[in-house]
Amino acid sequence: MEDRHLGVYIHIPFCASKCGYCDFYSLAGCDGRMGSYQEALLRHIGEASAAMAPYYIDTVYFGGGTPSYFGARRLTDAFNALKRAGRVLKSAEVTVECNPDSVTRHDLRLLRKEGVNRISLGVQSASDDLLKIIGRRHNFAQVKKAVKSIRAEGFQNLSVDLIYGLPNQTRDDWADTLARVLELEPEHISCYGLKLEEGTPMYREYKDSPVIPTDDDQADMYLYAVQTLGLYNYGQYEISNFARRGYESRHNMKYWDLQDYLGFGPGAHSCIGDTRYSYVRSLDGYIAGVAGGQSLLDEYEKLDELDRAAEYILLGMRRAKGVSGEEYHRIYRSDFAPLEELLREYEKDGWTKRRPDGRWCFTPTGFLLSNILIGSLLDAQAQHRLSANPWMGDSASELGRIELPSDRDIH
Repeated sequence: MEDRHLGVYIHIPFCASKCGYCDFYSLAGCDGRMGSYQEALLRHIGEASAAMAPYYIDTVYFGGGTPSYFGARRLTDAFNALKRAGRVLKSAEVTVECNPDSVTRHDLRLLRKEGVNRISLGVQSASDDLLKIIGRRHNFAQVKKAVKSIRAEGFQNLSVDLIYGLPNQTRDDWADTLARVLELEPEHISCYGLKLEEGTPMYREYKDSPVIPTDDDQADMYLYAVQTLGLYNYGQYEISNFARRGYESRHNMKYWDLQDYLGFGPGAHSCIGDTRYSYVRSLDGYIAGVAGGQSLLDEYEKLDELDRAAEYILLGMRRAKGVSGEEYHRIYRSDFAPLEELLREYEKDGWTKRRPDGRWCFTPTGFLLSNILIGSLLDAQAQHRLSANPWMGDSASELGRIELPSDRDIH
């Protein structure tokens, strides 16, 4: 029997302060709740041992919030609870998200000792002025100090998060950020376009503001990043992600490759086989749910073959390696011809290309239009299924209404 592998995501919902653009579930000023959350988290991980039993755990990701603010001791206690409850491979990729202002040599040393081997550092910009505008607590001098500490403690896999399209940001500002980050020589770089999420402080302040770069300006910044990072041997393997060879995020690839993953913590998502669910976006609700006082679940759905085929296109086209007609037909027993016809039309406009191995993928320009183009592919997929199988009417029509995720929506 083939070994089954599982990714585990552990959400840490605490921050020193909330950034102006963030709509992930996180809380500031709740340090006094860390102990009760840790108790619930450890209990929940232990109770999940039966669900994890069939798998080898080959990726673990501590996200947030700000895991480094939670403290290395609590993080390693949670990791050790996971080791007791499941079969964590020694070769597993184990990532902890950190902010430059909450990284210490002592904590890094403990994380490294207990098996963490990848750090994801929230840098966002090299401009101290822009960092203040978006509510970050660090400056770029702290970024350099943090990277120095990360390297000194033996970490050889460092990822850096950046945001472009910030208020009043110019292409020169963005070019300067990329240049200064490249000097730090991280193994992995994520570049996200600013999206003003409803309910965030920046949405209220900057919605429809002329100081937000236009779509054309943001597109120019994106294409500049693709070109520049490529020159420095950072291969683009997903819309927003670039890595030196061999340093692609193995955990995030699980989401894009439709592999199984299990989440813990408020707002965390899981997908096991044909079942997908998420937990309540509430610290109190999560703690009470683990204790048995109320339901933990926020959303729950069973995926059928139509759903999975749609997700194959939706998520597959986010990756640089794209999708395969042969793969699509073999796994989903579906005709790829209607989709390939549309992909060939995109190719004429310079939005897609057919790789030497026969797979279809977006070009950098196509990535800029990916939500629109993927939406059209899903429509074509649904219409073909409906015409071939009229009895599928209700299910097929749903495919065209699948919500496309933003480039940061992976948890």
